[in-house]
Amino acid sequence: MTAFALPPPEQPSVAICGSHLRFPVRRIFCVGRNYAEHAREMGNDPDKEPPFFFTKPADALVESGTTIPYPPMTSDLHHEAELVVAIGLAGREIPVERALAHVWGYAAGNDLTRRDLQAEAKATRRPWDMSKGFDHSAVVGALARSVYGSPPQGRIRCLVDGVVRQDAELADMIWPVSSILAYLSRLVELRPCDLIFTGTPAGVGAIARGQTCKVEIDGLDTATVTLA
Repeated sequence: MTAFALPPPEQPSVAICGSHLRFPVRRIFCVGRNYAEHAREMGNDPDKEPPFFFTKPADALVESGTTIPYPPMTSDLHHEAELVVAIGLAGREIPVERALAHVWGYAAGNDLTRRDLQAEAKATRRPWDMSKGFDHSAVVGALARSVYGSPPQGRIRCLVDGVVRQDAELADMIWPVSSILAYLSRLVELRPCDLIFTGTPAGVGAIARGQTCKVEIDGLDTATVTLA
């Protein structure tokens, strides 16, 4: 038995729809600018770049229904509604046509972002880490098992205190799930228990203290978070 100098940290995990079991989480990857209108609202050309990725620590996970503190060092916290992919089968350099076989399931998610810190990082050409990978920044609803890996179809929406902020078709993704997995697996080996946030549509905006933000995706449980 391995002996540790300190107690090992708790294993991050998310709920599974209809099960008492939980899905352990190893890494969290996020795709940037994967909806054309969102890319444009952020001042970028969606036709000129391949997918790019950033990460969040696994212990940034927040379960749906949680109340979290308003993050420090920001006055402009934004919601970003996203489809989340859970990986169940390892692979590297995965062909697009076989990529969905590596999917375990899907969930609704919210990539919380300290937008003012992100803007500052962009202006000074510094990493985004502290604008994206802070505590309580990865809200994930319960995972739905996908036997054949097929992603859900329909709409993705974000509501703040019941008011719709984001509303788009999942089909509007520039890079669909299979292409995201194929491209990312050329950069790193995908492993079971990895999560991938697949990008957000247009309409991102601020969440204030005391507000509740809900991400809805047709066919999936919601991902809801309240700011204390």
